[in-house]
Amino acid sequence: MTGALLDLLVVGAGPTGIALGAEARRAGLDCLLVERGALVESLVQYPTDMVFFTTRERLEIAGIPFPLPEEKPGRRQAIAYYQGVARAFGLSLALHEAVEAIRPRAGGFEVLSRGRSGAVTRGARAVAVATGYFGNPLRLGVPGEDRPEVRQRYREPWEHFGEEVVVIGGGNSGAEAALELFRHGARVTLVHRGAALKPTVKYWLRPDLENRIEEGSIRALFEAEVLAFEDGAVRVRQGGREQRVAASAVYVLIGYEPDIRLLVEAGVSVDPITRIPAFDAETGETDVPGLYVAGTVQAGRETHRIFIENSREHGPRIVHHLAARLGPPRGAPEPAARR
Repeated sequence: MTGALLDLLVVGAGPTGIALGAEARRAGLDCLLVERGALVESLVQYPTDMVFFTTRERLEIAGIPFPLPEEKPGRRQAIAYYQGVARAFGLSLALHEAVEAIRPRAGGFEVLSRGRSGAVTRGARAVAVATGYFGNPLRLGVPGEDRPEVRQRYREPWEHFGEEVVVIGGGNSGAEAALELFRHGARVTLVHRGAALKPTVKYWLRPDLENRIEEGSIRALFEAEVLAFEDGAVRVRQGGREQRVAASAVYVLIGYEPDIRLLVEAGVSVDPITRIPAFDAETGETDVPGLYVAGTVQAGRETHRIFIENSREHGPRIVHHLAARLGPPRGAPEPAARR
């Protein structure tokens, strides 16, 4: 066992995990955030030039203002903001360390993880899972999906100038990638199993993409099923007919869902259809006492229900419940600096 028994171990250091850690610090709890990637890894993996649709106020956490003159921040500004919050509260972090198991024990939990220096085992009175969903992209499950030219994340278009690129998915991620790739010199084919773009596609993206499809600048195959990824092509079935679509690169952008394996193995009841864990909406505690869920992991496959703005109360609720269980407050340090 590494170190003293923690009051709270948070799995995940995205915006929700950072907000939860800040509340734990305010309550005087001994808290550690364990993250398998970098701090706010999901934002690090976002498209390089992404701009948030929401306003900066809706991205704020822990009562720290977002210091930005523009109304809508970009990816780099958001990463810097959340790093600043973590720094201001002096959060204890174990980054690039993947939690492999959460085991209930008398008086708390044993948490097993593996990082760059090997295996680590820690003890904690309580554990909160705030892993989000962006780290778990959905897959098609067809032959060839592990080929190097087939990717589940889109970052930037530069390497694809003059190439045939297939984008699979008719939601926001697919629409944004298809348009940006087209505008930077790629020959784009959009493949989607639905009869049209998803109704959730952002209002300014939809007409742009529909116009590019109508004029023939972007080829679209709707009601199409991907059968396999092959050398230089994607094999697709549409209208009962199979065809090979030329592809130097492929982006499979069909969505994400939370990874609930840790919860299931710890004994939490999970709906087999929605993958929503059993938890108390007022406290965030699951049906395993002392094990909490925060952020989008609460929504299972219904990822559209929870986002940064409406998950900001998860931290205070969890910490209030846990602090009451652990005993009197131990002091509430405020952030070292507000930035």
